[in-house]
Amino acid sequence: MKKVLLLGDSIRMGYDDYVKEELDGKCEVVYDAEDNGRFAAYTLWQANQMFKHHGHFDVVHWNNGYWDMNIEAPMTEAMHPVEEYVHFLKRIIKLCRENGAKIIFATTTPILEPGMAADNTGTQADSINYNNEWVELYNDAAKKLMAEENIPVNDLYALCKEGEHYYKCPDMLHLTEEGYRKCAKQAANMILKELGEA
Repeated sequence: MKKVLLLGDSIRMGYDDYVKEELDGKCEVVYDAEDNGRFAAYTLWQANQMFKHHGHFDVVHWNNGYWDMNIEAPMTEAMHPVEEYVHFLKRIIKLCRENGAKIIFATTTPILEPGMAADNTGTQADSINYNNEWVELYNDAAKKLMAEENIPVNDLYALCKEGEHYYKCPDMLHLTEEGYRKCAKQAANMILKELGEA
């Protein structure tokens, strides 16, 4: 059976179970249910651990963005300015290819309005700042890189833009169950296409 790896931040953690459900009986879906992929440098480390412990994957579906673009006080700039973000995306691509995996990159979902949210996926609540201009900047940089690398893009940004309130929860950052299910359906369809089973 073909193996699929899901990587990424808390948006991925919201849809990973649904992707597994969509692909049940068609391929094995692996992800870290306990650990958020956070920013791209952390996802690089996490991907390496997954390859080390699980071996070959046929497809890696992955996203990063919110943690990279976040400006967490007292810092005054993003955790990874866009150039650093692209640098780590390139390293993740290289690692996946060295391990023989096809790649699908998922864009960061849109922000309904600028603000702040409490992200409780870690051991403590951290302030997450968000602004849709940042999302578009980072998505554009990622899409440019993926085009250069001939990597298909799962445009979750465009998908969520179509929904009422962009499928956002009251925290204005994470998605509703409907949003996560729609993301999962689109991800699963793209995975099957990459596996040649769509």
